[in-house]
This record gives sequence, C-alpha cells and structure tokens, in this order.
Amino acid sequence: MLEISNTVNLADWEIELSAIRSQGNGGQRVNKVATAIHLRFDIKRSSLPAVYKEKLLKSKDSRISKDGVIILKAQSFRTQEMNKEDALNRLKEIIQQAMVVVKKRRETKPTKGSVMRRLDSKANRKTIKKTRQKVQF
Repeated sequence: MLEISNTVNLADWEIELSAIRSQGNGGQRVNKVATAIHLRFDIKRSSLPAVYKEKLLKSKDSRISKDGVIILKAQSFRTQEMNKEDALNRLKEIIQQAMVVVKKRRETKPTKGSVMRRLDSKANRKTIKKTRQKVQF
C-alpha cells in the first residue's frame, strides 16, 4: 500500500510493477538480471478521489499518456528493491505535485515616489543632453 497523504492511499493492485533489464554498459551479470522496474498506474481505474484524478489528467506531464496511464521506468540503482522504491516514490511525488495549488500572480502598481523619481531623472537627462548639444560646435 502506498500512502499519498493522511487520507489517500493506493492499494497494491492499482500499481503494476514489472522487472525489466536495465540499459547501459554491460558487465558480468548483464544477460541474467532484470534490475530495472517498469511502473504503470491507471489514473481512471484507481481509487483516487475525483479531484486528484481531474488534476492528474489535466496536467501536461509527459509521463502521463493520453489514455490516463502514468508510466515510469526506474533504473538508477543496482538492485531491484531500490529501483522499486524509487519508482513508488516518484509516483507519489507526481500525485502530490498535481494537488499543489499555485497562487495567481497579482499585478502591482509602482509607487508615486518611484514614478516621480523616474520622471525627474528623465527630465535631468534631457537638460544635460541639451546643454551638451549647445557646447559642441
């Protein structure tokens, strides 16, 4: 069972894990051991609350297919157990990130003082430029 939050848990039957051979350079065990983990999680069939499902399906994450299936491949570690744990942690992160609410940016106006300082400096530059033009022949 994977615990997403205090109220949301995923059962083991919802997450499909399969062992595959890792990519990369060979070694003595290269043709015998399948240490990488391929994780598939169907969002539509899951027991997640409807809010979670909507936000996950709307997200533009490349790891989520058009059919609503999250596909992850974990092959960073040498052991199958560590890769399995890594894949489950990454799935948990994806689901938790979908529920984070991003604050909308509020536009701000410049203060009166900053506007006056900007206009004064422009006026000063204009007078300096005029005096330089008069001096030059």
